[in-house]
Amino acid sequence: MANVWSIRGQALKLNTAEDIEKHVGELRTNTDIEEIHLEGNTIGVEAAAALGDILATKRKLKTANLADIFTGRLLSEIPKALSSLLQALLKCPELHTINLNDNAFGLNTVEPLRPFLSQHIPLQHLFLNNNGLGPAAGTLVAESLAQLAENKAKASKDGKEVPDLETVVCGRNRLENGSMAAWVKACTANSRVRTVKMVQNGIRQEGIAALIQHGLSKCEELRVLDLQDNTFTSLAAKTLSNTISSWPHLIDLGVGDCLLGARGGLALGKALSRGENKKIEVLRLQFNEVDAKGVKAICDSASALPRLRRVELNGNKFDEEDANVEKLREVLSSQKERAEELFPGVDVEDEDLWGVDELDELEEDDNEDDEENDDAAADADEVEAEEQKVVKDADAAEEQPVSQKKDQDVDELADALGKTELK
Repeated sequence: MANVWSIRGQALKLNTAEDIEKHVGELRTNTDIEEIHLEGNTIGVEAAAALGDILATKRKLKTANLADIFTGRLLSEIPKALSSLLQALLKCPELHTINLNDNAFGLNTVEPLRPFLSQHIPLQHLFLNNNGLGPAAGTLVAESLAQLAENKAKASKDGKEVPDLETVVCGRNRLENGSMAAWVKACTANSRVRTVKMVQNGIRQEGIAALIQHGLSKCEELRVLDLQDNTFTSLAAKTLSNTISSWPHLIDLGVGDCLLGARGGLALGKALSRGENKKIEVLRLQFNEVDAKGVKAICDSASALPRLRRVELNGNKFDEEDANVEKLREVLSSQKERAEELFPGVDVEDEDLWGVDELDELEEDDNEDDEENDDAAADADEVEAEEQKVVKDADAAEEQPVSQKKDQDVDELADALGKTELK
């Protein structure tokens, strides 16, 4: 593509201005550049400053992929290099998508993010996956997004055309309960967000319950919600079940590996059966200790979900030949037969997008659920007490190396949204 400049995946070690100059000829001369890719290289302070001088002139730039660009850099280098790049991108009036995945930020290096995240009015799609933020730095990011909403509102009042923040991906970042009060405010402020992905963040049930009840419940335009690999238990599962009707446009719900438990699965199935989420296409419910009763409730909800095409149930507690699952398979199979009519943009050949997933890691349903023995009143007291604690707590973040493992799902979403035109 003529208006894309890329050095993606070349494993370049760019330390000086001379190092970067060898690669930026086209970027410097093309005033119509709309998309840049830096990912998979390592950029030092001087090289970042030189590159920033060029990026600041790209008035038509829409997408910037800065994923995995600081491998091997010292903690003292990253803030200066990141600041040079982000300050330049603040001058790009059409930049709506930024990908900062797989960079080790943490509390000591997150500071340069704050001016950009709070001030870049055109921002629509933010990818901050696998950055080692921790709860303290995660709080700073969330606070910046809340401030962004205020600045967007001010710009709109001044008569400017201002897009909503539509996508927030902040997974694998150890956000934990300590940052949830700030994320509640960020979600409330950016209530027209459509995609929220906060997987594998070590958030426990009190934090998840607070996030859903007091933050995400306000996001009525939500299409995709992915909270997989955090801890729900029946406490947060109940909150989810009570809140899910707030999202009439929801298409994809990811709560796999969240320990919903028997009661949680049953409650979610009953909530979906109310018929207030008719646009749901995908339910990701793997490894949740949901038993046969819960699975039946989830399967029965298919009659109230006319667009349902994919349900992931592996790793739960039921028999592979469960009659309810067989019935669900039939329903989803009929959906696939109508794929061209109902789902024109979904690949019919990709088996991972249709039907029930492979049930090869099911657990035995021993009819014992420890949560069934909990006292209901104690549950209620725990919700109130712990949510109050979440609002007050702000745990100190610990430095931790960021894994270089890539999240393919997030990267694909970033690439797709990067091609979205600013509307």
